[in-house]
Amino acid sequence: MVVGQNGAHQQEESVYNLIPRVQVQAPKPPRYESKFKSNVRESSKEGKHEHRTMGYAEEPLPDPQQFLKKKQNDSKTVAQPAHTSTNKDRSYRKPPVPSIRDVPKMGARTEKNFIQTNALDVVMTVPRKPERNVVDDRFGDKFPVDPSGLAPKYIFKKNFGEVPVYIKSRREEMEKAKQEYQTYVSDYFRRGAMREMDDNERQTIIDGLKKQWEDVHHEYQTLSVIIDTIPKRQHKERLEHQMQLLEKDIDLLEKHQVIYIAD
Repeated sequence: MVVGQNGAHQQEESVYNLIPRVQVQAPKPPRYESKFKSNVRESSKEGKHEHRTMGYAEEPLPDPQQFLKKKQNDSKTVAQPAHTSTNKDRSYRKPPVPSIRDVPKMGARTEKNFIQTNALDVVMTVPRKPERNVVDDRFGDKFPVDPSGLAPKYIFKKNFGEVPVYIKSRREEMEKAKQEYQTYVSDYFRRGAMREMDDNERQTIIDGLKKQWEDVHHEYQTLSVIIDTIPKRQHKERLEHQMQLLEKDIDLLEKHQVIYIAD
């Protein structure tokens, strides 16, 4: 073996290298086959039948000796269903058509007075009410008035304008609950030496507070326009505070109808 300039190993030249050599190939390993191969093949054939849907691949030709004979396929014909009438509501049969040999009845007369019967029917018939229609364009197109909403209909009901029943029942329940609460509060404050202020006393107090507010307001209006000293400013603030307290007390008494006071 000789080493070249580039450091690669080179085979030594020899005449034996010219002799062709037999290429030896390694044997291939056996192909894998599952042990369930036969079971899968059998299960795939279950439920399948040959020539069941598509027929034979090649249609067998009929035998020339077995030709079609007369009335051979009569047994294979399917009986046609009897013709049925399309009128499903007919529960009876019509009378048969009279024959040409049937003689009609001659000389049959009736005692019915058709003129009088028609006159009575006209007299006894209730006249039909005309339809209430509205024409909305110049071409004569019309539509009924009652279902359109243009005519007042609900105001003519018997219970129109009356308070509904559920509102009446709700008011009664609220009034009953209010009375029960008043009874409970009265008993509770009666045991605690409390009494309820009556309407006359409450109105008298309100009138007195309003009169006092008017006096304070009149005094407030008489103040000088120019407030340049501390006593004047303090007097103005005191009057404003008094009016605010009086307004608060008046609003409290007017807002609450039931007031309890301690004796």
